[in-house]
Amino acid sequence: MSSTPSRSSRRLLASATLVVATLGLGGCGYNDFQRLDEQVKADWSEVLNQYQRRADLIPNIVATVKGEANFEQETLTKVIEARSRATSIQATPELINNPQAFQQFQAVQGQLSSALSRLMVVSESYPTLKANQGFQDLRVQLEGTENRITVARNRYIDSVKTYNVLARSFPSNLTAMVFSYQPKPSFTVENEAAISQPPAVSFDKPASAK
Repeated sequence: MSSTPSRSSRRLLASATLVVATLGLGGCGYNDFQRLDEQVKADWSEVLNQYQRRADLIPNIVATVKGEANFEQETLTKVIEARSRATSIQATPELINNPQAFQQFQAVQGQLSSALSRLMVVSESYPTLKANQGFQDLRVQLEGTENRITVARNRYIDSVKTYNVLARSFPSNLTAMVFSYQPKPSFTVENEAAISQPPAVSFDKPASAK
């Protein structure tokens, strides 16, 4: 009688091995990595959508402000330049797997936020801009977009935090090493502080004064 395992026995052994391996992966967080990775991607996509929405508003804002006589050109130029830098970076899903590129993206978006904040503050010294319904409508749209950016960023931060805890915790960190699941970059506290800090603007000599 042959001691060689039959074909059916080999199939049964292979199936059992597959089941054990699957259970092992699940117990070590493999399935959680897949789920959380998709969540991070979805939340990052929403961040990019809201930043793009803001970038699309800026040309109309700039065009309206340019129509104001003697508007502070330095402020306007900084907005234009900041938008150019922000849109020059290819905002792709892969950014969340490249900490250096993510940091650069974060920096230029922060610079644009600061430039826009100053522009809105400076515009307060121009009565005709304050009375311009088109400009005020754009301002409301910008404020709404900034709020949506904040919400989207916070969701992304929470998703990344959950993912990174899994990637660094035992025994799921072993699965992370095997499958090269690296911690993902997030927005930093320093960046949040810089964005939330109001710009310093002096109105001692309004630019609109004749």
